[in-house]
Amino acid sequence: MTLKAAIFRGAAGAAVLLALAGCSTAAGNARLDSVEASGDGTLRIGLILDNTGDQAFLNDSQRAAAKLAVQEVNAAGGHKGKPVELLPESAGDDTEAQARNLVAAKADVVIGPTDSSHAAAAIAVLSHARVPLISPANSAAGLSSHQSGGYYFRTAAADIAQASVLVKLAKDGGAKSLAVVHQDSAYGGEVSSAVAAAAKDAGLETVSTSDFKPGDARQAAAAAQKAAPDAVVLIAREGAQGAIAELNNAGLSGSRIVLSDGAFAKYGSGLGSKALDGARAVVPGLFPSADFQARLVAVEPRLKDLSFAAETFDAVNLAVLAAAEADDDAGRTIAANLIAVSGGSVENLDRGQAGKKCTSFKDCQALVKSGAAVDYDGESGPVAFDANGDITTANFMVFTYGPDNNARVTGRETAGRAAG
Repeated sequence: MTLKAAIFRGAAGAAVLLALAGCSTAAGNARLDSVEASGDGTLRIGLILDNTGDQAFLNDSQRAAAKLAVQEVNAAGGHKGKPVELLPESAGDDTEAQARNLVAAKADVVIGPTDSSHAAAAIAVLSHARVPLISPANSAAGLSSHQSGGYYFRTAAADIAQASVLVKLAKDGGAKSLAVVHQDSAYGGEVSSAVAAAAKDAGLETVSTSDFKPGDARQAAAAAQKAAPDAVVLIAREGAQGAIAELNNAGLSGSRIVLSDGAFAKYGSGLGSKALDGARAVVPGLFPSADFQARLVAVEPRLKDLSFAAETFDAVNLAVLAAAEADDDAGRTIAANLIAVSGGSVENLDRGQAGKKCTSFKDCQALVKSGAAVDYDGESGPVAFDANGDITTANFMVFTYGPDNNARVTGRETAGRAAG
């Protein structure tokens, strides 16, 4: 079973986000509202599965995680003594149509989509219907400020959250200066800028920043070589292998290289011998525990990939806990209580006592019934939503490459302020 970085998930064309930003959404910020109960007593959860073609396998892990979460919630008593319903789902790239179908099916909360470039279409439909959307995978930085009326959340960190970790890995390797080589794209530019800022904060000098188009990284590698850095941070989603080869040709190889999540891959014989020997890379999230894997496989025996499973599982649990906190299943109520049950803290919003840590729906539900505030930390780690619906702590797995240009997990790092 593998954990695969879905490198397209934040490929949002910024133009796509901007083009849809003007679509009608609910006004205000539902995350901060005080609301009255208005649900019908049945909590319904919808899924938007927007992966097609080569990425279709990502639907399976999210579907299995949602089913597992709902099964465990219902085994613990469901919502107000009634089973939580997971609405029948369909997969496809028409995100707007999926969102409209879920509204028609009376979804109270929706989990998805995977691709950041599809988020705006879902937000436009769901926020207008006052249905919160929780994405387990969106990572485009621009979504932090996207106008959703407060109905958009994500259990995945923004791409730029990895910047401080990339810099830390370079510094831990002894670097005092670094060069940044990045793909000419929204992802590359945003993460590059964040790396430069993180390097300054960490006392490292950024001696060179150069961009490249996939398949044409020679000049960017030459610019990095000329600056004579101690380390090179490569930020890319496409063209990473060619960029690594050009860096190698320029005499920059092995442990001097740090790879962003989009550049992470098993390169093997696709690169020259020992090209990445000692290089490090980051992948967002935590490697699923053996227990969580076993529970997922019990739901879907053919499951081969675990991408975004933990984030999906936690999204469902948080949604149900938000409904439990207010004893109401309406979308507005869920949106208004997600920050509280996640352990988030928002300036000028008094949530009373600090929540008690709990790591399963059953344990959290018991606390809610006792009248205690809860702070859910799930399979993906702490969440703690902020006023933008972003998580404020992000976990990353660190991989180290061997002489065969393949990588294994060698550590874990945490970055604060994961939001964009």
